[in-house]
Amino acid sequence: MKKILNYTIRILGIFFILINIITAFHAYKFTHFYNASEKPASFTQQKNGWNIAAEIFTGSKAYKQPSSFISDSMPEKVYIRTKDKIKLEGWYMPAGGEAKGTVLLFHGHGSKKSAVLQEASVFKQLGYHTFLLDFRAHGNSEGNTSTIGYYEAEDVKLAYDFIKSRGEKNIILWGISMGAATITKAMNDYTLQPSKIILEMPFASILQAAEGRIKMMGLPPEPLAVLVTFWGGAEHGFWAFDMKPAAFAKNIHVPVLLQWGRQDARVQEGETKLIYSNLSGQKKLVIYENSGHESLCEKEHDKWMKEVSNFLID
Repeated sequence: MKKILNYTIRILGIFFILINIITAFHAYKFTHFYNASEKPASFTQQKNGWNIAAEIFTGSKAYKQPSSFISDSMPEKVYIRTKDKIKLEGWYMPAGGEAKGTVLLFHGHGSKKSAVLQEASVFKQLGYHTFLLDFRAHGNSEGNTSTIGYYEAEDVKLAYDFIKSRGEKNIILWGISMGAATITKAMNDYTLQPSKIILEMPFASILQAAEGRIKMMGLPPEPLAVLVTFWGGAEHGFWAFDMKPAAFAKNIHVPVLLQWGRQDARVQEGETKLIYSNLSGQKKLVIYENSGHESLCEKEHDKWMKEVSNFLID
């Protein structure tokens, strides 16, 4: 009996070590973006069984997506540096004439500022200057580490400070997914005073964001999500469990338009309603019945236009 118990303990110990090694790899891949120049030519080719098995155990590599702009009028490129000397690239696009204010747009995890050009175009049509920023480790910005909004809160502050330094009085913050979550942390950490905020599909906590990602991989979220969250923070020097947009929402007192898609497989309805209930100021929740975790502006354009336009006018 004693031998069986010792054997069982050894097996459980090996399993515990193995599962931590696997989740540590996944956490690193989740928070690290390789430079586009490092992408092998075979990256887009069909993967074989060995490649798929390797990704299950060590995670898949993600590469930075350079931001590109195709238009007759190029935006003004703006460069700002973080306290760690990471150079971030932003695009300032004036509306022309006397604008109503400036909208700052922040993209999602693994994305880039050019991915939100459609939203920026609409804001411009509505009479607003726009400023789009590549988060650290994304697009054309420097760095390779993403903390899913934790350190990126500084990026939001720097963008806000830049626009404020130009004399802008009416600043609106817009963000999607990680961009929206990062806005909540920036509002919690810094004395930002935007006029209004538009949040689209923010996760309630980084733990729940990890659960959503793991579910989409077809794997059980428990205990994997807890371990991925722990290792993701440990590998980059922060306590990831403190990244809680739902809690940060309590410190947001300006008007907020919170939007979410009913078909969202990553962010659950309960997360959205928790954030909404915690918002302290004037607020409105809009649910898009036919949209998932994607651009609401693109998927349900007319409804998005109506809700955003009315929110900015009120």
